[in-house]
Amino acid sequence: FERVYEINRSFRNEGLSTRHNPEFTMLELYLAYADENVLIDLLENMLRSLAEMLFGGMVVTYQGTDYDLSKPFARMTVLESVQHFNPALDSNKLRDEDYLQQVCADLEISFPESAGSGKLLIEIFEKTVEGQLSEPTFITGYPAEVSPLARRNSEDPWLTDRFEFFVVGQELANGFAELNDPEDQAERFQAQVDQKQAGDDEAMFYDADYIAALEYGMPPTAGLGVGIDRL
Repeated sequence: FERVYEINRSFRNEGLSTRHNPEFTMLELYLAYADENVLIDLLENMLRSLAEMLFGGMVVTYQGTDYDLSKPFARMTVLESVQHFNPALDSNKLRDEDYLQQVCADLEISFPESAGSGKLLIEIFEKTVEGQLSEPTFITGYPAEVSPLARRNSEDPWLTDRFEFFVVGQELANGFAELNDPEDQAERFQAQVDQKQAGDDEAMFYDADYIAALEYGMPPTAGLGVGIDRL
């Protein structure tokens, strides 16, 4: 099936926070022969269509603030956004593990001992950037270390072809070009297992059935998840 979707009720036995419920509704879809850029355009057009159908226009008022969905949604990479909201940081060292550890210490960000530069960068992003993304914004170029199911970028394998969509300082969607290389996927699953054993509660388990399925073959595919409750 080259295009599939579901709207599901999800149950996750994970930590609680003001932004994470153990029970939530999600739209999940997959498109064969597509990449993350197709999903970005699809999501932007879908949200405009929803606004038109529900409110009769492109301006949505939420908690006393107007959001104009008719304007092109902002797009920044993780690295660009961290630099934009932290102009004092050295842009040449945003992949340097020792430097990022010091930045995290200065910002009073705790992190697992197993965290590499990609994980540390995302910790800084979540502390200093995420809450400031008020206008509709696509953040692209997530590190491979925190994107175990996403395809590595062809020009920069430290990054993946992944994005998240933010508005009102909250993530509403996560999408990426799916990793369809079984050997690369197996290595990343093992890295996740190592991180979990080192104390990272958010790391994934090794999924042998998934690897077997990839070995049979999977076309280039893009996958998207949208949090319905937040939306």
